[in-house]
Amino acid sequence: MQLSPEQLTLQARAAELSNGLISARAAEVDRSREYPWDNVELLKQAGFLGMTIPQELGGQGRSFLDTVLVIEQMARSCTVTARIVVEANMGAISAVMAYGTDAQRKLAADLVLNGDKPAICITEPDAGSDASGMTTRADKRGNRYVLNGRKHWITGAGVSRLHLIFARVYDEAGEDLGVGGFLAIRGAEGLAVTKRETTMGLCGMPEGELTFTDLEITPDMVLLPPSGFKRGFADLMNAYNSQRVGAGTVAMGIAAGALQHATVWAKMREQFGRPIAEFQGLQWMLADMQTQLTASRLMLYTAAASTGPNGSAFPDPDLAAQAKIFASEAAIKIVNDALQVFGARGYSRDFPLERMARDVRMFTIGGGTAQVLRTLVASKLLGMKLPQTRDGYVNAPLTIR
Repeated sequence: MQLSPEQLTLQARAAELSNGLISARAAEVDRSREYPWDNVELLKQAGFLGMTIPQELGGQGRSFLDTVLVIEQMARSCTVTARIVVEANMGAISAVMAYGTDAQRKLAADLVLNGDKPAICITEPDAGSDASGMTTRADKRGNRYVLNGRKHWITGAGVSRLHLIFARVYDEAGEDLGVGGFLAIRGAEGLAVTKRETTMGLCGMPEGELTFTDLEITPDMVLLPPSGFKRGFADLMNAYNSQRVGAGTVAMGIAAGALQHATVWAKMREQFGRPIAEFQGLQWMLADMQTQLTASRLMLYTAAASTGPNGSAFPDPDLAAQAKIFASEAAIKIVNDALQVFGARGYSRDFPLERMARDVRMFTIGGGTAQVLRTLVASKLLGMKLPQTRDGYVNAPLTIR
């Protein structure tokens, strides 16, 4: 895909920041497990937060593809910083921009442009891939909704100010109206962070549990797509198509950084009296890594530039799913092979490959597992609804031909 001169300039600016202070701080962010507020300030100054927010709200009105160019460069150096760029431009913030009222859009824009990383709150202990099985409920009482329930593995728990919470909605008669989106600000009475996960990687980005206890949501904080509660869940989940492209790009960026390290090391490291880059076995490893990386980049750029059905404001769901599957799995292979090029040094915390290997492993899981996304792709390919619930199972007789 040919990038415009403006996009190339944006990419170069992001690379300069990533290769400088972001890279210098990456190991410490991992070691300390502290959210990198200094990096947030750098991203804010560079204009990399809220790039997709419309200009009339203070943003730049940039595309998802523009955002992907920045994410890739940040991920080469620091995965946590790249994740901040994803969620300050995609996911929850883009859902609010697409479906929110003028007041909601201004609230969200002001928070993000001032350094907030919104949290999208869907996953529950018993509702991960099966998001429709969530039990967090929003009961209508008068003109308000009262939320009770629990979410876990919420990215940014404890540091995010804006929360987009998905809950099953019930009217005053107890009738199930579907799943809705509700906005809440950190510090609201009834919203508490009750646990932080100790993660394998992405150590500076908190993943935690949120508990809602009679959390009151006023009408102005209900995020309601035009299709209402019954169909609104599908509309809101469309925001995940941009998030998936962003997550796949983080994985691809990690892989690009790992390949760069491996290439430099192969030229420097000598064994048997010559650089190891002269050995064909390693040359072919590096060539395969580059090929997988190029394919991942093309798929992600294509998905980011696509549009969904019926004038959707988000990328095509099928292309987003395919890009995330391929890029996340390829990234794990590329990073592992890059570590192998370093030999024992790659296994040491004195080198970045060890951190990259831990970080990249998350991206076949978060934002839709590779297995669930394959079901989505197959469903579109076959033109069939592929139910996962037991009620949808049909025990058809096996016919041998």
